[in-house]
Amino acid sequence: MDMGTVSAPALGGGTTSTIFGKTAITGWHVLKVDGYSHTKDVGVGKFISSSTFRIGEHNWHLRYFPSGVNDKSIDYISIYLHMEDPVAKEVKARLKFSLLGHAEDAVPLFTYTSEDRRNFTTNDQSWGFCQFIRRAQLETSYVKDDSFQIRCDVTIHNEFRVEDTTVVPPPVPQATDLHRHLVGGDVTFEVGGEQFTAHRVVLAARSAVFMAELLGPMKEKVTARVRVDGMEARVFRAMLQFIYTDSLPEMDGDGDGDDKVFMAQHLLVAADRYDLVRLKLISEDMLRRDMDVDVAATTLVLAEQHGCQGLKEACFRFLKFPGNLKAVMASDGFQHLKDSFPLLLDELIAKIAT
Repeated sequence: MDMGTVSAPALGGGTTSTIFGKTAITGWHVLKVDGYSHTKDVGVGKFISSSTFRIGEHNWHLRYFPSGVNDKSIDYISIYLHMEDPVAKEVKARLKFSLLGHAEDAVPLFTYTSEDRRNFTTNDQSWGFCQFIRRAQLETSYVKDDSFQIRCDVTIHNEFRVEDTTVVPPPVPQATDLHRHLVGGDVTFEVGGEQFTAHRVVLAARSAVFMAELLGPMKEKVTARVRVDGMEARVFRAMLQFIYTDSLPEMDGDGDGDDKVFMAQHLLVAADRYDLVRLKLISEDMLRRDMDVDVAATTLVLAEQHGCQGLKEACFRFLKFPGNLKAVMASDGFQHLKDSFPLLLDELIAKIAT
């Protein structure tokens, strides 16, 4: 069966550059203070730094002052954004600091935005709020399990930005071409009106299920033709390509995200059916990355049916996000979940309630 080739990258190439006028670059960073009670005695004017993060062309970190940045803020915590690298030209940025509540949403009362653009220079590299929130109020209402979170949103305004783009991509490792060195085939599968010829020894080497069916004690019952029910031909074709090449066909080349999710869901079922562990993990990852309100309920059901605990937890996290559950409840998939998996629905409700 011809499953396509991967050509070697071309040699040579060129570069392009683009000038962008009056651009705005945005980014954000969340600082979680875990073990808040152990930071309270750091002292006035003393700070603890977050990890370094990059927004635009600059490195930044947050400075958390548990006892305030000065005597005027001794009863508060202070939070500042600090630019790490010196610059030849000032950097203009608009900032927003938000205290996150227990549901990880911004608390409006403690969300502060700079009234205008702040100028960061080599001699003035920090800016923030010295009286962000009183410690007493923080401890009473917002510290949970001795932790709390602050989010900083940064919008950098530049007059001009220049980007270089290399036309030639980096070399891609050659996909295995094992299937091209194998001739003939000793078993044919009939799937959805199509036929696929393959090699028993290859399938058995990749799948314990195929090993039992094609080479184990069950082999006497298996003829040279095997009918596969409950699977579409294109799903079986993709699975067969993965078995031979350890890669999957392109599934979103036409921009149809729904088709990509459909294939990922059906490949997950096929991988579980034939005990293809790596394909199952890849399918789970695809579904996590492309989750939305239209497929969250059906994906949760699949995760429950096929023992995908990581994917199941990802569905719970998605449904706990404000607004997502209400939208998902209008989908056909949620109605199926409600009618056929009441225990799973109870588990979902318990997760959201906590």
